Amino acid sequence: MIQIDLTGQVAVVTGGSSGIGLATAEMFLRAGASVAICGRDTERLAQAEAALNAQFPNAQLLARRCDVLDADDVKAFAEAVQTRFGRTDMLVNNAGQGRVSTFADTTDDAWREELDLKYFSVIRPTRAFLPMLRDAAGVSGSASVVCVNSLLALQPEAHMVATSSARAGVQNLLKSLAVELAPQRIRVNSILIGIVESGQWRRRYAKEAQPGQSWEDWTAELARKKNIPLGRFGRPEEAAQALFYLATTLSSYTTGSHIDVSGGVARHV
Repeated sequence: MIQIDLTGQVAVVTGGSSGIGLATAEMFLRAGASVAICGRDTERLAQAEAALNAQFPNAQLLARRCDVLDADDVKAFAEAVQTRFGRTDMLVNNAGQGRVSTFADTTDDAWREELDLKYFSVIRPTRAFLPMLRDAAGVSGSASVVCVNSLLALQPEAHMVATSSARAGVQNLLKSLAVELAPQRIRVNSILIGIVESGQWRRRYAKEAQPGQSWEDWTAELARKKNIPLGRFGRPEEAAQALFYLATTLSSYTTGSHIDVSGGVARHV
């Protein structure tokens, strides 16, 4: 495994209290970075903070409640990072979930809610942290923004029409941002995920699994039904590894691009 020392650098992870976000925070801390995480659920955030501090007793960690759709919350989070660490080198935008709906049953309010979530969960944190990213890039020559997006951005599904459309728009936005920010030495990339293990899937397993059916067997059966070539769900740490690569100088000549983390589901070339 390639090792990299991030001592002195600061990584910010939105949606960092569970799943992919928490796994990404762990990777940054393991590499020596100072890390700031945020999340909407105060209790879950406190549990994540305690778990990270237990795993990394000497870690430089900031955990703050923040709703990325609330401009004041995001501003306050950025100010807290500035006060605590004085800089931001890497921003990981990781927030949002999928909406199951077809065109026929998606209301105007549902469309607005989905577009608002997908766009502004990227726009507001990026806008708030951009001054610090510019400063960091001016000193070190590099800063980065990485977003967790979905394979739906390139491969839409009719039963997730609003989410697919919003995800595609976000991918377009990131491409534009990459071009705009490249002269400032800020790289912008994304990962496109398929199905990754999460609390939401664990809850479905508890509700739908047959008596005695293990998590491994239940997810493998679902993976077969969903035609996932690797025959299983992704793990949060697998998505985190891709985010880590794109956020750090391991990918110093990559911008405006993405990594497919879907287990082979992608059909496009």
